[in-house]
Amino acid sequence: METTGLVLYLWLQEEPAPTVQGRRSSLSGVCYLTMGLLVLLLGLVFASMYVYRYFFITQLPRESVFHCGVLYEDSLYSPFKGQLELHEDVKIYIEENYEQINVPVPQFGGSDPADIIHDFQRGLTAYHDITLDKCYVIELNTTIVMPPRNLWELLVNVKKGTYLPQTYIIQEEMIATEHVSDMEQLGSFIYHLCSGKETYRLKRRSARRRISRREAGNCHHIRHFENTFVVETVICKKS
Repeated sequence: METTGLVLYLWLQEEPAPTVQGRRSSLSGVCYLTMGLLVLLLGLVFASMYVYRYFFITQLPRESVFHCGVLYEDSLYSPFKGQLELHEDVKIYIEENYEQINVPVPQFGGSDPADIIHDFQRGLTAYHDITLDKCYVIELNTTIVMPPRNLWELLVNVKKGTYLPQTYIIQEEMIATEHVSDMEQLGSFIYHLCSGKETYRLKRRSARRRISRREAGNCHHIRHFENTFVVETVICKKS
C-alpha cells in the first residue's frame, strides 16, 4: 500500500508538465505566425516600391531638354510692336528636383541673356546675368515657378506646337544686397553655376506698379518663363 501511494504521488506531481509544454508550443506558434505576417507585409511594401520606381518613375526621363518659345504682349514697354517672342532652353531634372533655364540674347532688346537655376531641394533661385557675368540668389518663389514635374507635363503637352499659347507678362523687382562669400551653402547646382563669379543676395521689393525704362537706370532685366506666363525679373542696385 505504501508503494502504491508513492507511485500515485509521483504521477500526480508529473501530470501538469504536458500542459506547460502545450502552452509553450502555442506561444511559439503565435510568434512564428506573427513573424510570417511581418515578412509578408515587408514583402508587399518592397514590391510596391519596386513597382512604383521601375514602372512609374522610369516613365519620366531623368533629364528632359526643351527648346521653347512663347508669344506675348507688353503694353508698357512695347505698346506698338504687337506680339513679342521669347525663346529659352529648359532642362528639367525630375529626380534631382531642379530646373535649369538658358535665355539667349532676346531679339527685341532691353533684356539680358541669363542662366537660371530653380533648386527646389534648397528652395533657392539663382540668376546668372551673362551680360554682367554676375550671379544673384534669392528664395524660390513657388507661386511663379512650377515644380519640375508640373513644368515637364506642361511642356510635353504643348510640344506638338512650336510656341506656347499667347500669354501675358508680369514683373518682379529685386534689390541686390550683401555679397555671398560661402558658395557651398547654396548647394551643388547653384555652386557650379556661380562659382568664380561675383554673387549677391537679392531681396524682393514690395509689390507696386511696373517700373518704366526711365526709372530703371540702375536695373537690369531678365525675361523668362517657367509657367504659363512670362516673368520679367528686374534686378536693381541698392541705392
